[in-house]
Amino acid sequence: MDMVNDFNDYRARMNERILGADNLVLKRLFNLDTNTYQDGALSSKTKEMLGLVASMVLRCDDCVKYHLGKCHEMGVTRDEVFEIFAVANIVGGTIVIPHTRRAVEFWDALEGKTA
Repeated sequence: MDMVNDFNDYRARMNERILGADNLVLKRLFNLDTNTYQDGALSSKTKEMLGLVASMVLRCDDCVKYHLGKCHEMGVTRDEVFEIFAVANIVGGTIVIPHTRRAVEFWDALEGKTA
C-alpha cells in the first residue's frame, strides 16, 4: 500500500503547489478535468474506465495510476480491470504491455496484495 499512498501524497502535494500559483488557465483546466468525470449520459464509473484505457494507450503511468485508484474506489472488479487492459492493448498495441505490467502491480497494491 506504500506505493498507493506515495503516489496519492505526491499528487496531492504537487496539485496544491500548482493550484497555489493562482494561474487562471491551470485552474480552469483542473476544473474542466474534474467536471468531465461527473455523472452524465455516461456514469462516472464508465468515464473512469474510459480514462484508464486512454491513459494506457497514451502511455501515461501517472494517469493510469490515478484512474486505477478511481476505478478501485468505484467498485470496478479485477475481471473488469483486465478487460480494460485488454482493450487498451488491442487499441494501443504491444507498446502498452510495459504499462500493463505496472498497472497490474498498482492494482495489486490497491487490493492490498504484494507482488
